[in-house]
Amino acid sequence: MIEIEGKTLLWGRRPLYFVRGDMLLGYIGFGVIDRGTNVLQVRPTTICPLSCIFCSVDAGPLSINRWAEFIVGLEGLLNTVDIVARYKDTSIEALIDTIGEALTYPWIACLIKELKSRPYVSSVALETHGALLTRKIIDKLNDAGLDRINLSIDTLNPEKARFLQGTPWYDIKRVMEMAEYLVRETNIDLHVTPVWIPGVNDDDVVQVIEWAIRIGAGKRWPPVTIQKYNAHKYGRKIPGVKPLSWHCFWERIEELELRLGVKLRWSMEEWGMRRARRYPAPFKKGDRVYAKVLSRGVFRGEYIGVTMGKEWLITLRRGRLKPGEMVVAYITEDQDGLLIGITIGRL
Repeated sequence: MIEIEGKTLLWGRRPLYFVRGDMLLGYIGFGVIDRGTNVLQVRPTTICPLSCIFCSVDAGPLSINRWAEFIVGLEGLLNTVDIVARYKDTSIEALIDTIGEALTYPWIACLIKELKSRPYVSSVALETHGALLTRKIIDKLNDAGLDRINLSIDTLNPEKARFLQGTPWYDIKRVMEMAEYLVRETNIDLHVTPVWIPGVNDDDVVQVIEWAIRIGAGKRWPPVTIQKYNAHKYGRKIPGVKPLSWHCFWERIEELELRLGVKLRWSMEEWGMRRARRYPAPFKKGDRVYAKVLSRGVFRGEYIGVTMGKEWLITLRRGRLKPGEMVVAYITEDQDGLLIGITIGRL
């Protein structure tokens, strides 16, 4: 059974919900996502303290498109990983990524330790902007068995970093110090992932690459990957900045590789990734399903429901809904088992 509770709690001005359940699949904001490889995305929280001006999911205190935040119970996450991994019948990497900041999860070290105890989990990685990293937290992550941190640093310039992160207290120098401590004093590998925003941080990205190589990122995995700035429906868009086409982006990356003598493009094999059978969703695009409304979704106008009979999370759009309502929904999207439907009736 899946339950979402706690709307009386607030994070900023938005209600903060606590999620419980044995099978947390089907929603992009939290739970587990299986994209048909040996990497499982594990999403324990939606909260973020930063308000990056390019954020693709409009996270942080300055969000205008979000109307709820979520924290997931540890047991439910682990149960879901167990079920999906057993079905996939292969060793997996558990990638703790979020539509927020993973380090806001209260039980992050415990989650890592529990994941590492699973015989089918070969590695655990975590994505972060690094703003919450301290030596004490890094030591806890190392003791828990974390294998890799994917660190998103977009510039080494303090003033520009505060601008890009949309946060006056963001301290890029301290984040850099923590990254260097991590490489020097722990077994955790570092993978640096700057977002390239054309015309905004072109030279900064080069400096980030050179810094990452210099401090010893990439002991076991690639040291640097450049992320492409994209404009998303619910994300923040930078005025005057037009995203590059993928063709143009890869041409520029190739030019950077030749200029710097550093490899920036990586195959699945080099990442240790491979195709693996996907845990099957019980419904697909075009199906009509009965669902119980659980709560608001992350984004305005969306609600989260759970399908009846075969419990699976579904994003519900169209109309104002109330928790506990029973609705009929028509599924419009089903990519990677992430169900999105429009409500076409009430029961």
